[in-house]
Amino acid sequence: MVHRTRAVAAVLAVLLTGLLAGVTGCGAGGAVYNFGTVVHGAAGKTVEVGLTPGRRFSLAVTEGTGGWRLAALPDAKVASFISEEHRTEDGHETRYFVFNAKYPGTATVTLLACADCADEGQGRATFRITVT
Repeated sequence: MVHRTRAVAAVLAVLLTGLLAGVTGCGAGGAVYNFGTVVHGAAGKTVEVGLTPGRRFSLAVTEGTGGWRLAALPDAKVASFISEEHRTEDGHETRYFVFNAKYPGTATVTLLACADCADEGQGRATFRITVT
């Protein structure tokens, strides 16, 4: 009985440690460390993105005076949204919208640049995603 109690306690300790590591291991900013293939866009530009199923990718835009947001989620059968991340490197702020390519098809992702994200946006960055 004592051995069983110790074994259960050991298993619980390992599980709890893993859960806490997952909660505290995110660091400063985001939950995603692997951005996959990073595709950069900008206001007023349309970028073609070709991918294969199962590929992780990120749509990246440089921050200006406002922020960026997704106008709408794309067809989840083509590209499933994972998260929105923000990083500052060398004094430049970049926002990453992270996705997984799913099944063959085409989807369009529009990002809106906005000062307070309450209006229709001051600019649009468009990405045409094709999974083959």
